[in-house]
Amino acid sequence: MKNWYFVIDVAKCENCNNCFLACKDEHCGNDWNGYAASQPLHGQRWMNIQRKERGEFPVIDVAYLPKPCMHCDHAPCIKAAKNGAVFKRDDGLVIIDPEKAVGQKGLVAACPYGAIWWNEDKNLPQKCTGCAHLLDDGWKAPRCVQACPTGALSIHHAEADRLNQIRRDPEFSTLGKADNPTLPRVFYKNLYRYTRCFIAGSAATRKQDIEECIFGLTVQLRKDGKRVQKTVTDAFGDFKFDGLAPHSGIYRIDIGDKESVTKTIEVDLGKKSVSVGTIWI
Repeated sequence: MKNWYFVIDVAKCENCNNCFLACKDEHCGNDWNGYAASQPLHGQRWMNIQRKERGEFPVIDVAYLPKPCMHCDHAPCIKAAKNGAVFKRDDGLVIIDPEKAVGQKGLVAACPYGAIWWNEDKNLPQKCTGCAHLLDDGWKAPRCVQACPTGALSIHHAEADRLNQIRRDPEFSTLGKADNPTLPRVFYKNLYRYTRCFIAGSAATRKQDIEECIFGLTVQLRKDGKRVQKTVTDAFGDFKFDGLAPHSGIYRIDIGDKESVTKTIEVDLGKKSVSVGTIWI
């Protein structure tokens, strides 16, 4: 049987919040019997977009991380629920029964991803359903995917072997530890934009009191004598090495032409991304 799974490309998310608004439009004021009670207008974010600033002046960027329910194969909320109040469908989507789950506030804490919300008025835990009611009605995608203008969100319907391939593919990541026992069905591309650090800088020269950017210089990032990454300076003299683990220690930057190294500097990468500023050559 085919299974649903999501792919979210962090590099494409621009924080437009169309997914969040589409979710609200579909679920606020609407009871979908057997799938979900109506979502409150305020206080819940079934598609929760988290934000993280990286870097320091003068090089700063922002990454956005959309977080729906992970629809885990080994969902802790299912184990924590009483009377079968949470169940996993044959197609992989995890549903909180809006009648059986009444009063089960403990389900909120059972989710390691913070994807379950408490509706005080209804005395009910709630979360993303993957718009299962629409998919069952023949729709090809939930509202959040339809509303995404950049293609950052996608949903796929594939056989189980394809799902296993995705889990082994290094291009895709899941939230939490690499050996995540919950086996989430939300896979991320370019997750390093949110979880990892960069080292950036610029190359320039002074000629007769005129400062100029240097285009096309070879820049190599080394650690423990081994080259980690290689790039060239752009038209503004800028370079950037991304996807580096926080607290990974001392790196060496070699900068020059293809034949020789003109200048070398060392950088100690701690918790935050680093800008080395302008390297004068």
